[in-house]
Amino acid sequence: MSLKKVVLVDGVRIPFLRSGTDYQDLMAYDLGRMAIAGLLKRNAINPAEIDRVIMGIVIQEVKTSNIARESSLAAGIPKSVPAHTVTMACISSNQAISTGVDLIRTGQAEIIVAGGTETMSDVPIRFQRVMRKKFLEATKYKSPLEFMKFFKGFKFSHLAPEAPSITEFSTNETMGQSADKLAAAFGASREDQDRFAMRSHLMAHEAYEKGYITQEVVPVVVPPRFKPVERDNGIRGDTTYEKLAKLRPAFIKPHGTITAGNASFLTDGASATLIMSEEKALALGLTPKAELLDYTYVSQDPGEELLLGPAYAAPKLLKKLGLKKEDISVWEFHEAFAGQILANLNALNSKSFMEKAGYDVFGEIPMDTFNNWGGSLSIGHPFGATGARLVTTAANRLIQEDGEYALLAACAAGGQGHAMVLKRYNK
Repeated sequence: MSLKKVVLVDGVRIPFLRSGTDYQDLMAYDLGRMAIAGLLKRNAINPAEIDRVIMGIVIQEVKTSNIARESSLAAGIPKSVPAHTVTMACISSNQAISTGVDLIRTGQAEIIVAGGTETMSDVPIRFQRVMRKKFLEATKYKSPLEFMKFFKGFKFSHLAPEAPSITEFSTNETMGQSADKLAAAFGASREDQDRFAMRSHLMAHEAYEKGYITQEVVPVVVPPRFKPVERDNGIRGDTTYEKLAKLRPAFIKPHGTITAGNASFLTDGASATLIMSEEKALALGLTPKAELLDYTYVSQDPGEELLLGPAYAAPKLLKKLGLKKEDISVWEFHEAFAGQILANLNALNSKSFMEKAGYDVFGEIPMDTFNNWGGSLSIGHPFGATGARLVTTAANRLIQEDGEYALLAACAAGGQGHAMVLKRYNK
């Protein structure tokens, strides 16, 4: 069976905001709705022609367990269009897009909306297990006397809330602790991390000023006050190395190198992409931005290599495609931590690591082609939405920088990773 060519027609995101700011009263499905609605408004397609909506999310709200369906319905997509939700930690919307790619490749779909959404302003907080069991048991009580059983063994300490864990389930280690270990193992100094974080903020600020980022951001009006929100609010165009150097370690004290300044921050946001078969896009008179050439997923030890996904995924995918590092003119890596980015870059340039991974030495990635419009450290990182942002930014950069191939990569909790190669679409 010959596989169809899959193209990215467009990608958008709503402004990424620090949690607890203007999106704090909205649910994740609201953010997803706004991203999808913004995508549809910018592209003249009949929503009834969409074959599937796929959205990624990490921390799910039980009221909207299939958040793709709720977001699509609220955005005005017809009820007849199926929608499903995927989760794969920080590469959830990457998974949404690659699922869509496969559906189109194999002829099961022609038009797909794929993206992701996340809010950290309103995460589900539960009672402890002992109380949850008591509440479930209480639903079976049939008389007031039976309700006295509820208080048997009850302690006020059982009422303490249970928030979503920020540790790896398999290792009981936070991602920040893992990033600290990884930075030390691959020689990423505190100074280098702070300078990279500063670079991310300054480049994002410059990209906004030049109008590069604004082409992928759709302004929104936030109820109930209907306040207009037009741009990300985490970018610090006035940051300096001196300011970042003053911050104390956040995870491993006192000698750790990960701080609040060189780590991505809690973010609310959503993104959406419009992907099609090439034939369908051309039949509709649309000009694609890029071909979604291929992708890969990797997995490694979550204890020692939690955030090394890009270093494993990038060479694996290039080998599969028969491409060389020099063929890539646009690099877009997810910036979970500056230490994580530098560790991956150093790993790719390490003979011993690359031999262990089973590849030839990759070498240095030219920094004048790497995350040129900033990244998650400055723009923000809504867990379920970052992957679609990477795809959108990579495609836009290919056009802006007159490149041919782009490679995007990201790490994720559980010791997993992803890479995808885009090819600029030639009319």
